[in-house]
Amino acid sequence: MADTVKGPASYFPSIEKKYGRPIAEWKDLIRSSPLTKHMELVAWLKTDHGLGHGHANALVADTLAECR
Repeated sequence: MADTVKGPASYFPSIEKKYGRPIAEWKDLIRSSPLTKHMELVAWLKTDHGLGHGHANALVADTLAECR
């Protein structure tokens, strides 16, 4: 039986489907941003890139966790 994806990554298939960009591209965008705080990045993705709050939050959380 396959393990169910949990946490922020569980949003990734719907993010790719809804916004038409691969997750790696979103993560590169987040890493290249001069912003560093979680909620600043979430707000930026929402306002400048049209993401919903849950999708933006999931991308930022996962990306920042990788950087630690």
